[in-house]
Amino acid sequence: MDITDTLAPKSDQLDAVDLLGGPRVFTIERVTKNNGEQPINVHLAEFPRPWRPGKSMRRVLAGAWSADASTWPGRRVELFCDTEVVFGGKAVGGTRISRMSHIDGQKKIPLILTKGKSGVYTVDPLPDAPAPSKADELRAEWKTATPERRSEIEAEVAKLNGSGS
Repeated sequence: MDITDTLAPKSDQLDAVDLLGGPRVFTIERVTKNNGEQPINVHLAEFPRPWRPGKSMRRVLAGAWSADASTWPGRRVELFCDTEVVFGGKAVGGTRISRMSHIDGQKKIPLILTKGKSGVYTVDPLPDAPAPSKADELRAEWKTATPERRSEIEAEVAKLNGSGS
C-alpha cells in the first residue's frame, strides 16, 4: 500500500517537504496574484496546490524567462528540496529550481544569497517533454467522454492493441 498521499502537509501550497522523494518536473498552467510575502501563485498541472516561489526563485524565473509571467504557461520547471536553505538563521529547507524548459543553455542568475552576500544561481536546460502517446490522449479524453464516445474510444484502443478488425 502506497502511503504517499498521507504524508502531504496540511498546506495550501507546494512545500519543500513535498519534494523530499526527489526532484519533480512540473508544467506551469497559469500564474495568478497572491499577497504579502508570497505575491504569486504558480499553478502546476501535475500538483493540486500552487507553488509560491520565494523572491530568489522568482528572480530566477524572471531572469531565465522574463518578468512577464503571462509567457510562462506551458513551460516546465524541475523543482527540488534544498535542505541547505536557511530562514531565521536555521537550515529549514526550501523549494529550488534545478532545470527549466525554454532556455537554450545553462543560465547563471545573480542573486542576493544572504544579507550583504551575493552570488550566482545556476539552472540547466530541461529537455522537451515527449509528445503524449495516442493511448495517453484517449485516456485523458475518456474522463469527459459521452457514452457514445466511450464506445468509440474502446474501439480505437482495441485497434491499438491489435485486437480490432
